[in-house]
Amino acid sequence: MIDKFESLKLDPRLEKNLKDLEFTAMTPIQQKALPLILDKADVIAQAKTGSGKTVAFGLGVLNDIDIKFTRPQSLILCPTRELAEQVAKELRILARTLPNMKILTITGGKSEFLQEKSLAHGAHIIVGTPGRVLRLLTKRILSLENVRYYVLDEADRMLDMGFRDDIYKISSRLPQQRQTLLFSATFPEDIEELSRDLQQNAQKIVVDSQHLDNIIKEEFIELDSHKDKIDALLKVLGQYQAQSFIIFCKTKKISDTVADELYRRNIVVASIHSDLEQNERTATLAMFSNRSLSGVVATDVAARGIDIKGLDLVVNFDLPTDPEVYVHRIGRTGRAGNEGHAVSFITKHEFDSFDAISQYQNKEYEIKELASLQSDVAYSLQPEMTTLFISGGKKDKLRPSDIVGAIIGSSGVDFSHIGNINLLNVITYVAIKNESAKLVCDKLNASKIKNKKFRIGML
Repeated sequence: MIDKFESLKLDPRLEKNLKDLEFTAMTPIQQKALPLILDKADVIAQAKTGSGKTVAFGLGVLNDIDIKFTRPQSLILCPTRELAEQVAKELRILARTLPNMKILTITGGKSEFLQEKSLAHGAHIIVGTPGRVLRLLTKRILSLENVRYYVLDEADRMLDMGFRDDIYKISSRLPQQRQTLLFSATFPEDIEELSRDLQQNAQKIVVDSQHLDNIIKEEFIELDSHKDKIDALLKVLGQYQAQSFIIFCKTKKISDTVADELYRRNIVVASIHSDLEQNERTATLAMFSNRSLSGVVATDVAARGIDIKGLDLVVNFDLPTDPEVYVHRIGRTGRAGNEGHAVSFITKHEFDSFDAISQYQNKEYEIKELASLQSDVAYSLQPEMTTLFISGGKKDKLRPSDIVGAIIGSSGVDFSHIGNINLLNVITYVAIKNESAKLVCDKLNASKIKNKKFRIGML
């Protein structure tokens, strides 16, 4: 099978951007799905998180958008705010050679007034969560009458989260003549039913339904009781010395307890769950992606949309009861062909969950004892970056180049000391090497960016 993007009928501007991004060979899901998508077929595709599915449907949608027509032509639904933001961010990168392409996120936890205002100025692609999209449809603020491309990303998670009715209500507002793309990590019966109801002659694709043994190394460790898990976690972190990790817990309370315990031991982490305000979750995810945190301790719902390159380790502090959730969890590591590690703890109350995972994965796993881990190594890695916030963003017409110029011009630090710049509507997060963070913060507070004063602080 041909795996080069050049073999596809893509807009030359998209091809050039792919070369600039050094996207050379297609992933398996892109090889199978993109030709069908570009031929306007409905597609139902099974692919694990991190397989390149966003590029697959993103290129398909971007390839045929009419820039001159500024009404929504594509709707992409995601289960969580974080995933919607991640998808929109990736689409903007893919679309950077298409002038005036407007991609708008419509999610809860953000100002509805600002979203209405943005819609009034026009948008080509809407990336949203079902609840907020349906609310703006009901208020007649959003119209989908011109949508030709409809994408449901991680559809199985949306159904698990109770969005079935919302999806059907939204779908009823779409034109009958459209292309519908449905992506799911699993194909349970309700996904098959959703496909039958929303798609026409859908082409079915199955890729990477299981994680390859040589990509993700899975370990299961038996413990006597839940009380032993913190000590076991410290030993796992000590053995792997991961620079970036996620710890999954079954409840918000356990997440907070684990995060507090690790932070007390000078391991720089934060918990993330649905009790946090959206701005708190956004800040935490920015710090994690900026390498200002070594790890996050998360519940499953809150972790949707976390897409961190180079994630070394996933720890299942608590095993999920649903084996499909286990597959989603460990899929956060071992991306883009890199080796990852997933370590799971099992107590006597969790063996039913372990058996379900083993059966679902069709594998026989070795169960190890805690003594198999090195017990004399302490976790010693510290994040090398500090995240600064700037009280301005896209609404202030700021660009990354403006921020880089202001940092170097005011503080004189080397360009290499500046990390990721996450530019949002009304706030910007910037990663700065630890040794330069206070200097940059002080100098920016005493100067201007694009001739305007902003408040700068360290997270």
